[in-house]
Amino acid sequence: MIRRKQAVAIAATVAALSLTATACGGGSDEGKGKEGGSSNAAFNAATTGVVNPSDKKGGELKLWSPQDVDYLDPARAYYGFVWNLQRLYIRQLLAYDSKPGKDGTKLVPDLAEALPVLSNGGKTYTLKLKDGVKFEDGTPITSKDIKYGIERVFAQDVLSGGPTYLIDVLDQGQKYPGPYKDKDPNKMGLKSVQTPDDKTIVFNLAKPNSDFSYLLAMPSSSPVPAAKDTGAKYTNAPISTGPYKVTSFTASKGATFERNPNWDPKTDTIRKGLPDKVSFTVTTNAEDMDARLLNGDIDLAVDGTGVQQAAKIKILQDPKLKKNADNPFTGYIRYFVFPQTVKPFDNIECRKAVIYAANPKSLQTARGGPTSGDLGANMLPPGIPGSDKSYDPYGLTGGAPQVDKAKAALAACGQPNGFKTTIAVRNNRAAEVKTAESLQESLKAVGIEASIDQYDGKLSSSTIGSPENVKKKGYGIIVMGWGADYNSGSGFLQPLVDGSFILPNGNNNYSMLNDPEVNGLFDKAADAATPEEAAPFYTDINKKVMEKALYLPINFDKAFVYHNPRLTNVYFNESMGKIDLATVGVVK
Repeated sequence: MIRRKQAVAIAATVAALSLTATACGGGSDEGKGKEGGSSNAAFNAATTGVVNPSDKKGGELKLWSPQDVDYLDPARAYYGFVWNLQRLYIRQLLAYDSKPGKDGTKLVPDLAEALPVLSNGGKTYTLKLKDGVKFEDGTPITSKDIKYGIERVFAQDVLSGGPTYLIDVLDQGQKYPGPYKDKDPNKMGLKSVQTPDDKTIVFNLAKPNSDFSYLLAMPSSSPVPAAKDTGAKYTNAPISTGPYKVTSFTASKGATFERNPNWDPKTDTIRKGLPDKVSFTVTTNAEDMDARLLNGDIDLAVDGTGVQQAAKIKILQDPKLKKNADNPFTGYIRYFVFPQTVKPFDNIECRKAVIYAANPKSLQTARGGPTSGDLGANMLPPGIPGSDKSYDPYGLTGGAPQVDKAKAALAACGQPNGFKTTIAVRNNRAAEVKTAESLQESLKAVGIEASIDQYDGKLSSSTIGSPENVKKKGYGIIVMGWGADYNSGSGFLQPLVDGSFILPNGNNNYSMLNDPEVNGLFDKAADAATPEEAAPFYTDINKKVMEKALYLPINFDKAFVYHNPRLTNVYFNESMGKIDLATVGVVK
């Protein structure tokens, strides 16, 4: 996600203001929507409940973003805000419930009649489709359409970009090439997925996987009619199964969504489909977007990263604006990571020296103060089953550098006078650059000399995502952020710390951890009967990773989000960390 520009000159002011934000936050404030509609708006109200509930239809929902979509194609989309947009026009077998709080992290049937029926020792998942579900042209959705949509994920030579978990789970050595190279005359050659009739789909796993239902709730599990599939061009005009259809799309400009006449709300317990029209506009001027938002000209900055610092200060100082703002957890962690392939970070004590030398409060301020997130303590964010926000093995939530411990660690790693290293940071993420500069300053106090290499953020996959390049450049410290692909410890931690996820390019396991015990715990979690039973394994993984001193968490990320007071049914869905577009309406 693109983060906002953050001005150092006002960061301290924001930090000071935000300390009083909750105290003066008007928990009892009530007001009127822009057009006179009743409202229960109050600062942070949408993080715990539904603001301005209504079933009124009509009007245009105006969404803006400083970042374009990656893809509208459900097989290729990977941006979190695009997954939220896709709740307007895409349905899956299962979906996250449209409710605030922890209820929004629960899976419920969407196109399916009910949750999966498990058999064969947890290796077989059987689901039946609801009656009356159709594509935008009125064609009934069948189990074969869902299988075909999943098969498209395998065509990575044509449809790259999206998550590939389904390939890992369903291929099972078949080396299925995707439907475009499928030799089956009906393009139904993926053997692990069966469609005994038009309403039934059966998934046969090689071994139990307690997270498999989460994969069925990803957009990549959406049905696609084979006759309407245009391959790489499908992203320009994907076929709708939800309350809206894509009527226009221009890259770097935006898109328009209008009502899908063949969506039947009786089959959909998740979406309300209230606005007559939804417009999405891409802007290159985030400050202008904020001004339009505060003036009521647009409704929501849909990327979900929040307003810029100047707008944040204005909102915090104005009670009328503040009651339509929220400061939710995004589900992301911002962190530093230490590649073990770069000396001296092959030594755990040298890694500990950096962790203890860091100034957590300064790092938080660099990201924008307390409203940017709570001080980081470990590598499993709040809300993920198995997380424990209080687990703080290095005392980071104390907020101060621990110089004596840092110097002791340096002595233990054979570098009593410090050492030289390089911090790698994306040049298009101002907050990340500021955190790198904060760490650089703190390390000086213990003799560690860190230079900063700002690389082109668009080239992350080949820069820090290439273990060979990381070693060549001597990147001992990498700045990054991460959010879960799905609401599970594996959806968050596995790409970061499972040795089987290490890649020659596009790698996210920057520490290069390949520990048999950690890898084995992921297998045990997958074998668990339910996500709840898997949670303790992720607790253990988090602790073992932190004990290895491979990460320095910066913060459990928050966004400062403002919405137009005319919006109805406003709440943050915890599965996305964003205002849920599935139910939002507007007062005309």
